[in-house]
Amino acid sequence: MSEKGWSQLWLDYASKAGKDSVNGIRMGNVNVDIKDFDVDNRVIESAVKELNRAFCGDNDKVKVTLVRNKEVAKEGYRIGNIIGGSNENVAKSDAPEYVIEASDENGALYGVFHLIREKLMGKEYPNICADCAPSNPLRMMNHWDNMDGSIERGYSGRSFFFVGDEIVVNERTVDYARFMASVGINGVVINNVNVKWAATDLITTRFFDKVKELSDIFGDYGIKLYLSLNFASPIELGGLPICDPLDKDVINWWKDKIKEVYDHLPDLGGFLVKADSEGRPGPFTYGRTQADGANMLGDIIAQYGGIIIWRCFVYNCTQDWRDTKTDRARAGYDYFKGLDGEYHDNVILQIKNGPMDFQIREPISPLLGGLTKTNQMLEVQIAQEYTGHQIDVCYLIPMFKEILGFKTYCRDDLDTVADVISGRTMGNKYAGMAAVINTGNDYNWTGNDLAAANLYGFGRLAFNTELSSEEIAREWVRLTFDLEQDLEDKLVDMLLRSREIYEKYTSPLGIGWMVTPSDHYGPSVDGYEYSRWGTYHRADHLGLGVDRTDKGTGYAQQYYSPNAEMYNDPKTCPENLLLFFHHIPYTWKLASGQSLIQYIYDSHFEGCAEAEELAETWKEFEGKVSDRTYACVSERFGRQVYNAREWRDQVNSYFYRKSGISDEKGRTIY
Repeated sequence: MSEKGWSQLWLDYASKAGKDSVNGIRMGNVNVDIKDFDVDNRVIESAVKELNRAFCGDNDKVKVTLVRNKEVAKEGYRIGNIIGGSNENVAKSDAPEYVIEASDENGALYGVFHLIREKLMGKEYPNICADCAPSNPLRMMNHWDNMDGSIERGYSGRSFFFVGDEIVVNERTVDYARFMASVGINGVVINNVNVKWAATDLITTRFFDKVKELSDIFGDYGIKLYLSLNFASPIELGGLPICDPLDKDVINWWKDKIKEVYDHLPDLGGFLVKADSEGRPGPFTYGRTQADGANMLGDIIAQYGGIIIWRCFVYNCTQDWRDTKTDRARAGYDYFKGLDGEYHDNVILQIKNGPMDFQIREPISPLLGGLTKTNQMLEVQIAQEYTGHQIDVCYLIPMFKEILGFKTYCRDDLDTVADVISGRTMGNKYAGMAAVINTGNDYNWTGNDLAAANLYGFGRLAFNTELSSEEIAREWVRLTFDLEQDLEDKLVDMLLRSREIYEKYTSPLGIGWMVTPSDHYGPSVDGYEYSRWGTYHRADHLGLGVDRTDKGTGYAQQYYSPNAEMYNDPKTCPENLLLFFHHIPYTWKLASGQSLIQYIYDSHFEGCAEAEELAETWKEFEGKVSDRTYACVSERFGRQVYNAREWRDQVNSYFYRKSGISDEKGRTIY
């Protein structure tokens, strides 16, 4: 157990190398040599500290040499056993000496964490070698922390950055930076993108000193600090009557404010901006385009080396859902596609993985690859807003892998989402991945200990998109726990199955949304808060689903061919998205031979039973993990099983009453 009052997550060196360790990891102690790097560089100092922290045992001494090699890719590293050596040289030597080569300090730090990770997983010299370069230039975490200490969509306690409208900087802040660097994160947005009231003050003199402390701690670990920016700041801070991005007074106010910010925070990476969504003002308020707003800020911040990350989550939340042509899914593409190529070089559009809002299943946003002349990055959510609130186990890396592997057909090659958001497809300098993070001040950081697999997994995947879901899960399990092989295998299997299980007992075939309004946990079949004028799923006595074909809302036509044709036809549409794109009769036969209504019944019974099975399997871990972890996860499984039963009963009952068709297996539907 950590002596600090909070978990050390996957960097718990003491327990992994302890005398009682099942796997008997031998870390030894370390002698560090530095060549061609400045020994006083803040990131190199952190790398050396981490080596000394990890290799602190009484075993034989290990030597690690950090060497600058300009041939290594930016933020990449090589691990071998002689300077300039190759993996062949590693295999020929028995000496316990490692050489980490990198072209820059961040690469050296990531190489150190790679070495430590391999050692903690039980690999020994000479089997540790590597030649790694990051898949994405930007690898970011987006916090939704508020100044009062609350966290929007926070399921792990309160903020460890903010308490009572004050900024907190302490040892936990340092540990957080260590954790992020260990998985390759190089950018963090600390405050809620839904910026209101006091959060605006982060760009005022009241908070500059504390924000600078945070920036410096992040900088020690190669991480750039970013701030969410309130587009209405000229009104709320400056006393101007408008925030029109083309108004001269507004522009001058921003010039003065951003200069003031960079005078105090010279290492700031830039700003994340959300405008014109969910009632917040933005360029649309004044008849301007999203490009007008983003470019105005981008032009001002350019001289300081900063970037503007402009969120594409823009839609009208007061739409009339009685109109069958109205479709929130269309909004992002409709608003941003026509401006492709008009955004300036230091502006990045941050695009959610789907056109809606982090559902358990939805198609890939057509903006990803749809934009061919604009910097873009992918946004996913590891805070489980619609996927179980970190109560229900839902390992999200398989979803992210599906997203990254999706072929957009934006060109003949290099057309997957992974290609697009890495910058490979269009040669973008600014590109990457961002996640809405799932941390809070709970002891275990993520509420449910098992939810930390998503935190770890996103970082590893953003750094190396070629890793498989199973590789990442096994790494996390092996680093976090000290289990015999059979239990390790069981826990990895539980994680890999969890997303499919959650999907089975919640929303069928891509329909989404049937959650309790505002809270977004638990079933409420007609409850989606923005469907004021009718149910989101558009179920009637004959069938359900939303017609997004060329005869419906037209959303399917926002994709390139052949995706557009595939989605447009219910016979070729992937069945797991069938109800997202089509209104389908209850009697429709699926590939399995089941009718649609029977699939709904069967999947909800199966998902609930499989959730109960997960909870039962967890009982085997009693005494094999810490008492604190076992109790926490057990309590969460209890709530997950209850939740799964609620979903099963409410969804099945709703559609039985709608359709009037009985379960052919004769099960009780309440």
